[in-house]
Amino acid sequence: MSQSYAASVDRTRASHAGQPFVAVHQALVDALQDEGAQRVVPQVVEELARQISGAATGP
Repeated sequence: MSQSYAASVDRTRASHAGQPFVAVHQALVDALQDEGAQRVVPQVVEELARQISGAATGP
């Protein structure tokens, strides 16, 4: 796992844990872009967003 990827996930988890999937997903996408780690498989981003939001399913 790259440092930029890990930093994006950590930052999103710290600021958006338990929030709705859609908000978490967008925050994670933004964080990945900010860190220069945009090349992440979309399904991985969705799964991480689900885990961070605590949601069982996506949108």
